[in-house]
Parts: sequence; structure tokens; C-alpha cells
Amino acid sequence: MPVLLTGHGLQQFRHGPNKLPTVDHRQLGRSGLRVSRLALGTMTWGHGTDTDEAADQLATFCEAGGTLVDTADVYQDGHSEQILGELLGTVVARDDIIVATKAVARRTDGPFGGGASRGALLTALEGSLRRLQVDHIDLWQLHAWDPSVPLEETLAALETAVTGGKVRYIGVSNYTGWQLATAATLQQARPGRSPLVSTQLEYSLLERGGEHEIVPAAQHHGIGLLPWAPLGRGVLTGKYRNGTPADSRGADSRLARYVEHHRTERATRIVQAVFTAAEGLGTSPLAVALAWIRDRPGVAAPVVGARNATQLTMALTSEDIHLPAAIQAALDDVSAGEHAPAVTSG
Repeated sequence: MPVLLTGHGLQQFRHGPNKLPTVDHRQLGRSGLRVSRLALGTMTWGHGTDTDEAADQLATFCEAGGTLVDTADVYQDGHSEQILGELLGTVVARDDIIVATKAVARRTDGPFGGGASRGALLTALEGSLRRLQVDHIDLWQLHAWDPSVPLEETLAALETAVTGGKVRYIGVSNYTGWQLATAATLQQARPGRSPLVSTQLEYSLLERGGEHEIVPAAQHHGIGLLPWAPLGRGVLTGKYRNGTPADSRGADSRLARYVEHHRTERATRIVQAVFTAAEGLGTSPLAVALAWIRDRPGVAAPVVGARNATQLTMALTSEDIHLPAAIQAALDDVSAGEHAPAVTSG
């Protein structure tokens, strides 16, 4: 995979004992699309992560064999997409990256500024293509369910994007189990329509509620899981065990409530178990938490958002970790309860 521009973070780890791990790849659901089993998230690109740091992250990710890069039209008011667009062709060749973005969230006022209507979606698509400076999007995802628009209209707009050559694969994000199953069934009922290949959901040792309905629905319909916040919004790394670091998301006025959601007594017990596992394996809590979610049934690629290339490199070390059955069972047990029913690989 040719990297056209080398970042400082990449230089630090590409040789010697700290050589970057190699990211493995998987099919995305039952589709023909193969993706790296770790995805690079870009939610903070444009806020907390400037263009130079984003370039370092992208270079580091690609050098390790990563391919799936996830963004959205509303991340930092479109600035995230814009930064990624500026880096394609300079940091990495366009054809070496699977560009995934999203639409539906409200971007502007007006009839086409958000939502899942045909007009709003196709307007959003044109905006994403322009900011990303590409002629097609590899994976286009509905960011949320829109109850005000008939689902058939929404799905027909996705099909228009695919048949028009502007989108290659389609998916959804933040759908409930019944919403996901309904959308997948409608697509499958129309011969020749593009199937949904992915769904994003919050999923980690701290958030296993999706195992009740979303995960079984996705497995039944052959839809790959792309977990967001796989590190429990940063809590599973242990950075908040003794307070709130000044450079963390928890100290950011715009993101503090996002992190506080998982700063609970239950989380404290789970984080301690992750630390114990990490000490036994001689690795980091971050790597243990990522390895656990990576190997859950149906998961294609956890989406990891890093503040800098050094943090991303730490996440990439999870590729060298395979959790022994006893440790996996212990983590399953400590994180189970009313939020986490048993999940089988069948």
C-alpha cells in the first residue's frame, strides 16, 4: 500500500522493536467488500485534531494496513470531511482507502438541510462528494432513523445514489433492532436492490445493550457491525481512574457529557478487570478492550478515534493481542447483567 507522505508519528514506529502491527482484514457482513478490522474514526478532525495531526494519523493507519476511514457530513460542520478530502492523494492514494461517511443529521436550515427525505439525502451526498473531493463514496450510511419520512423513500434515495455510481455500498447507523431488520427486509424484498452491508452502534465492554436486538438482527441479515466508542468513550483506557486529565475529552466542554455517561461504579469494576487482564498479558488496557470488541460475533471493525498518532499506534497494538478463553470469559462475566444478554456465534 503506497504512502505518499510520511507523518512524524509514522516515522517513530515503522522500524525496529516498535514496528507497527499489521492490521488484518475481514468481509463487511455478507458483502464482497473487505475492510481492515480496525477503522479510523475522524469525529474530532477539525476540533482537537488539526490537519497536520490528521495527516500523521492517516499515514500511520495506512502504513499498518488500515483501509476503512469513517467520517460524517456533520462532524465539525463538515470540516472533518474536508480535511480527509485534502489528505486523499497527498498522504495516501485514493484507491487505497475505503471512504465511509454519513448523512441525515441536520446540517443547515431549510427543506434539504437534514433528514432522510430523498431531497435532503441527495443534497447531502453532493456536499460530501464536494468536501471529500471524490467522485464516489465507498460506504454511505444513514446516520439515524428519521420517523418523519417513509422508509421506502429513504431507501429509494440510497438506491438512486448507488445506481448513479456515486455510492458503492450502503449502511446505517444508530438504528434499533426493529428498524435495522425492517430496512434490511425491504431492501431484500426488491430483487436487484443493494443490500445494507453495515450498521454502526455504540458497543463496548461498558455498552452491551445492542446485544439484545441489534446484533441478532444484523447477524440474521448478514450485516456487519461497526462499533463506535469501542473504548467506552475513552473510559476503558483507564485515563479517568484518578481524575480528568487536562488534555482528555472529559476536560473538553463540548465532550465532557459524552464521557461522563460511562463514568459509573459499574464502569469502575469493568475497568479494573481490564487492567488486571492487561497486566497478565503484558499489554495495555486499551489493547485488551479493543481485542475483546474486535472478536465479538458479527463485528467487522471497531471505529477508533484517536487524538494523535501516538494514541492511534497504541490502538493498533491490539492487532497483536488474542485474548485467552479464560480472560475473555472473565470480561464477559464482569460486563454482563441486564445490559448484556449472552451472544452466540451461531
